[in-house]
Amino acid sequence: MKAFSIRSGAGIGSLQSFERAAAAPGPGQVRVKVRAVSLNFRDLMVADGSYLTDGDGPVIPASDAVGQIVELGAGASRWRVGDRVATSFFPYWHQGAVTPHNSRDPFGASADGVLAEEIVVDEDSLFAVPEHLDDAQAATLTCAGVTAWNALFVEAKLQPGQSVLLLGTGGVSIWGLQLAKAAGLETIITSSSDEKLERAKALGASATINYRTHPEWQEQVRKLTGGRGVDAVLEVGGKGTLQRSIDAAAMNGTIAIIGGVSGFAGQFDPISLIMGAKRLSGIFVGSSGMGEDLSRFVAVNKIVPVVDRVFDFEQAPAAYEYLKSGAHFGKVVIRVAAQS
Repeated sequence: MKAFSIRSGAGIGSLQSFERAAAAPGPGQVRVKVRAVSLNFRDLMVADGSYLTDGDGPVIPASDAVGQIVELGAGASRWRVGDRVATSFFPYWHQGAVTPHNSRDPFGASADGVLAEEIVVDEDSLFAVPEHLDDAQAATLTCAGVTAWNALFVEAKLQPGQSVLLLGTGGVSIWGLQLAKAAGLETIITSSSDEKLERAKALGASATINYRTHPEWQEQVRKLTGGRGVDAVLEVGGKGTLQRSIDAAAMNGTIAIIGGVSGFAGQFDPISLIMGAKRLSGIFVGSSGMGEDLSRFVAVNKIVPVVDRVFDFEQAPAAYEYLKSGAHFGKVVIRVAAQS
């Protein structure tokens, strides 16, 4: 079996291909033939050492995989051989609130991940994927899709007719745009590229803002909402955008803290939260139960997630570099095996 390994903090250059014997599933486990793997900004953080891990040894990277079950371990009864499934970001978080215990050992950080031809995982760490999605599209559900679902509908509890601001056109933001559109939400999205904003309009964005043209983009959000602000913000920018996101939110609004493309340090004005009764909410991906809810919603609404580019398995380092460039619109995916 072929796989890739990476050493946290050693950079993309430490991503190396290797071979090892395929493992047999233990009790309650299944063996999955991986077809496609989707990359996330978190995978770049593992590479550069800015993501918290428990060890410094090499690890099989990435968390997001779709594949086909090829073998059942003793007592495994949830799935059948041939079922197509996606990994859950957290193998042990199935339902309810996140805890230190159920969020332990996420795929591709301290524990081995999914950038391999086969993986052996607990049967409860998987969820079924919509039939209308191809493998590359289905591989984007695990992290970006579940994160957007959690932020919009679990934490912010948005209802049709409410509004959301989406920062940038990366995987979570585009997933958020598509889910919000299907749920009847008003959507505003930002980018420094007019070309990307046009693509966002084609996906149903209610309004767009070029933050190069409008560096005080929170003021544009206020204008677009009649001075009220948005009910939720999917905040992925970090220290360079947090205060503006707070200012763009309406009274009682939720700022869902998802990532930190510009870093995680910085300051914000607490008064703007207190006087606006606004809420900062950390979004740590989500549970396999959220993945199941997302999958059903995607199936019913026939949502097709945006895949920017698909790389072959041997091109994994190039896929990492492309993601790092920031040129993508939507998700970057690695094809591990041809779809049957």
